[in-house]
Amino acid sequence: MKLPDTYYHSDDVVAISRDLLGKYLFTCVDGVITGGYITETEAYKGIVDRASHAFGNRKTPRTQTMFLQGGITYVYLCYGIHEMFNIVTSAEGQPHAILIRAIEPTEGLETMLQRRKMEKLKPNITSGPGSVAKALGISRIINAVSLQSDTIWIEDQGLNFADEAVAAVPRVGVDYAGDDALLPYRFYVKGNPYVSKPNK
Repeated sequence: MKLPDTYYHSDDVVAISRDLLGKYLFTCVDGVITGGYITETEAYKGIVDRASHAFGNRKTPRTQTMFLQGGITYVYLCYGIHEMFNIVTSAEGQPHAILIRAIEPTEGLETMLQRRKMEKLKPNITSGPGSVAKALGISRIINAVSLQSDTIWIEDQGLNFADEAVAAVPRVGVDYAGDDALLPYRFYVKGNPYVSKPNK
């Protein structure tokens, strides 16, 4: 079943980011369902986190979605190339977000291969946030869409990982964030092939 809307309302974005490992992310685009379970996430802690788009209460046309009530999508374009899918959490006005960096694909594999222009299944099909979005057909068209919708949603199917099976490490590509770049806000399933690098 879909995670309830209240799941996303907690103000502990780091705890939610860790808990999302093993949850199943699905999209239904053009009538085709694609998805798999989440293997890697990164937490971004709103206005106090120098790595966050909303650091310092920064409000722009791009970040306004982050300030809405948790339980919706935040999709933005990175480097003018990659769509990046995030989950907005916490209360309205508190711009917390979680970047989904990787999933292990389980549903709609043929469609994902077509979207990624790949002939056979390899881990890079959904390792890395740009790959996840492309494989699942996620674009800025579904920015600010509810995770209770029939377009994109997350399910708990009972898959959980013990703490010893999960790495908690610094985030990727946020060197500009000073000391905040060192925070262990990136979580991934150890040994899973569908996790982006670095993963040792």
